[in-house]
Amino acid sequence: MRTKIIGTGSCLPQTVVTNDDLSKIMDTSDEWISSRTGIKERRLAKEETTATMSIEASRRAMENANVSAQEIDLIIVATVTSDHITPSTSCEIQAAIGADRAVAFDINAACSGFLFALSIADAYLKLGTFKTALILGAETLSRIMDWSDRSTCVLFGDGAGAAIVRADSAGLLAYDQGSAGARGMVLSCLNRRNNNPLVKNPTDIQYVHMDGQEVYKFAVTTVPVSIKKALDEAGVNIEDIDYFALHQANIRIIQAVAKRLKVPEDKFPISLDHCGNISAASVPILLDEMNRNGLLKPGMKIVLAGFGGGLTWGSAVIEW
Repeated sequence: MRTKIIGTGSCLPQTVVTNDDLSKIMDTSDEWISSRTGIKERRLAKEETTATMSIEASRRAMENANVSAQEIDLIIVATVTSDHITPSTSCEIQAAIGADRAVAFDINAACSGFLFALSIADAYLKLGTFKTALILGAETLSRIMDWSDRSTCVLFGDGAGAAIVRADSAGLLAYDQGSAGARGMVLSCLNRRNNNPLVKNPTDIQYVHMDGQEVYKFAVTTVPVSIKKALDEAGVNIEDIDYFALHQANIRIIQAVAKRLKVPEDKFPISLDHCGNISAASVPILLDEMNRNGLLKPGMKIVLAGFGGGLTWGSAVIEW
């Protein structure tokens, strides 16, 4: 028995912010951003929240899969930017879509989050505990960006992506995942600090800090190895993979991974040019775009790969 993706959905904020728009509020330009990252524009939330985008993405995935709320046994949301510390985003989704039979919880594995959610759902389905799961990656990253720091804020966007998975004879063939916590502080964002009668700390807002060079080195060395491990576990040759749907962090990372794997770049679909980096949401949003644009056909083999904060990584080989 395998875990099969039977439907996808996504939701992006309505407001498009181009590189030229950002050049009006900081010392940057379209040429500077696009040449270094491949990003031309991103969507930033105004009225939208992590929960509202997740709810809409979930409904679209359910419609695409022809699955009702009462059929959903499990909801897992990967996010680092939930609207509340509690309740979880997954519980907000459960209430909104009426999936009152479902067990719901959130996880935090940053940009690898959707891959981790997929592996957790796979374990539950293989045990027979549940039959149908809704998994998401969702972020409102604009909330935790320092918009005076052009080295980080220009990279990120907001959005949510969802998938319905179900036990089937085809689907997830193998996966690889890992963590390197000793290197975690190269990409970090401090939470609210302790502030009580015994300890006094300032309550100022904290933002994302990133050592871009270290993150790049981590990604281009770790991701190809992880993908090869997953392929070996699946018994699939790299030449048999139709598409590689990678976390959309930076075009230079994707190009470097393609080169190390000796795979043509046209097998690496791109959404970062119009979405930016949406952390846990980038892989499911890209997957939904591929699905709705007719790129994915039954029997195709694809690789999904996420990598980022933690540091964490995950790769999966899937038969569509």
